[in-house]
Amino acid sequence: MPLYEHVMIARQDLSNTQAEGLIEHFGAVLSDNGGKLVDHEYWGVKTMAYKINKNRKGHYAFLRSDAPSAAVQEMERLMRLHDDVMRVLTVKVDEHEEGPSVQMQKRDEREGRRERR
Repeated sequence: MPLYEHVMIARQDLSNTQAEGLIEHFGAVLSDNGGKLVDHEYWGVKTMAYKINKNRKGHYAFLRSDAPSAAVQEMERLMRLHDDVMRVLTVKVDEHEEGPSVQMQKRDEREGRRERR
């Protein structure tokens, strides 16, 4: 099956558990349609470059999936209809990278700097 990476931005007024619940919900949508959620990362609340629906910040989530295109299209359709999801980006990749994404690597580096002080 094809491999995909998705980045989702949810509204800033959600709690962390609600934002992570969205990840689980859309992972279930993939599995119901014959795919699987390989990995997911919750990146937290980040400031956006420009306002989207009068919001300056949003909950960012990163998902890696192994699913047929029909399952991905259904998940994207439901994400667009969901009131809490502001933006979605899906990219088809040849293979998933091992380990954490670049965003999570940056966070790990920052935590290391704090310990040195």
